Amino acid sequence: MLQAPNDIDFFTDYEVLKDPYRYWDELRSIAPIVELKSRNMVIVTGFREAVEVLRNTEDFSSVNSVVPTQSLPFTPEGDDIWAQVEAHRDDFEMSSILVAFDGARHAAARSLMTVLFTPTRLKANQDYMKEVAGGLVAEVVARGECEVVRDVAVPYVTMVIADILGIPEEDRETFRREIDKGGPSVGSMEGSPEDQFASFMFMIPYFMRYIEERRANPQEDVLTEFANAKYPDGSLPDPFDLVANATFLFGAGQDTSAKLLGNSMRFLTEDLELQRRLREDRSLIPAFLEEVLRLEGSTKSTHRLAVRKTRIGDVEIPAGKTVIVALGGANRDPARWEDPWSFQLKRPGIKEHLAFGRGAHTCVGNPLARAEIRVLLDLLFDQTSEITLSEKHHGPAGKRKFEYEPSFIIRGLQELYIEFKPK
Repeated sequence: MLQAPNDIDFFTDYEVLKDPYRYWDELRSIAPIVELKSRNMVIVTGFREAVEVLRNTEDFSSVNSVVPTQSLPFTPEGDDIWAQVEAHRDDFEMSSILVAFDGARHAAARSLMTVLFTPTRLKANQDYMKEVAGGLVAEVVARGECEVVRDVAVPYVTMVIADILGIPEEDRETFRREIDKGGPSVGSMEGSPEDQFASFMFMIPYFMRYIEERRANPQEDVLTEFANAKYPDGSLPDPFDLVANATFLFGAGQDTSAKLLGNSMRFLTEDLELQRRLREDRSLIPAFLEEVLRLEGSTKSTHRLAVRKTRIGDVEIPAGKTVIVALGGANRDPARWEDPWSFQLKRPGIKEHLAFGRGAHTCVGNPLARAEIRVLLDLLFDQTSEITLSEKHHGPAGKRKFEYEPSFIIRGLQELYIEFKPK
């Protein structure tokens, strides 16, 4: 790099946003926690240090997790600013969604999701996954080619999440059409945070109606369970709290799962020997996915605000400092992972990766994401003898060209064109 890595602005440098891994390595060569000269922030690329931050909910708040670039809406006073954060919480952008909550409020809101992710519910959802994926796979295999993100990933995960939330059949195509319109990814250089979530705002009146109807006339369905879910203290949530949870789950789960599917397909189509091994032994698919999550998880970074004077490793962090936790950087930290840039099936300790976070904010939908990819790959292998990259769109081996979303949060391909040899 021509610039010192800590001179580069992680949030606006287009090349770094498209491919941050060398940048994170350069930072880690200085130290696992580095102060950015461009902003009042530190960035954590060390695995041990990242886990330390993610688990520490006493000294770090998630209030700025979605929009870390916003200036504090107050002047920090002293070494403990928790009271100031709470007094100004509504002044933080995107602080009304689940990932930005802290403490008891976060635990209570997260508890409302438990009715959606019971083992029985996930098993029933997998049957629906096979139905949706089967139709999409048959269509693109018959065509002989497709663009994975648009033709398969987005419609597939949209319908699967619609099912997990219990959205009535008659409304699912409407949801799919609206989501298909797309929009800038969360954390993108394009548009404001409000613009990036705008494509999911259409569903608010739908969920308000669902909740009101199911509370008035309960039925034997998931929506009724969700509408009548209670907080741990036994109280019934305000309908808007449920709507906010459902909208967040739909938006976050749809985008990250679709990107993860694209990232997974890139590995399979660039390494045909790896693809052959998975075809012959489907029990390797879960191990394959964990290594994809480590190397190309669909969440690049998360963010915290130091609300108390504290330390990360040996570095003192003052109250009011924003911390960038580079999940993708920590997942390639050589202090934790041997030969971290290589793809290794059955890598020791692989499930310790941070692709889904760690601690209180571990992604609640991670079992769903894993199941979505496993089901789709199994069906693709059933119906094809080989899946390859399109040289027309991505160039020949050794000279591949890929475009990634310029987002500081999401890691995902904008497009991935592949070709099929049917069985």
